[in-house]
Amino acid sequence: MSSQHVLASLVFSGLTLYMMALLLRWLETRLELEFRGILVVIPKACDPLIGLMKRVLPPMGPMDFSPMAAVISVYIIRLVLVGY
Repeated sequence: MSSQHVLASLVFSGLTLYMMALLLRWLETRLELEFRGILVVIPKACDPLIGLMKRVLPPMGPMDFSPMAAVISVYIIRLVLVGY
């Protein structure tokens, strides 16, 4: 395996895990989850991007689309960087 393939795999996996963390953060209130222990890093890692999306997106009623916009943004970045 070439070093480029290994790097692409690491970037792909890291961004995929970040998308999963964003989804878990979004579902936290709906599932009444509590982030304890090692899971306290999820809000710290996800809130800056979700906050940016809240500032960029216009208000759309009672539904908060900023976590989904964050997931889509990370997906597009992953697609551009890795290509799959």
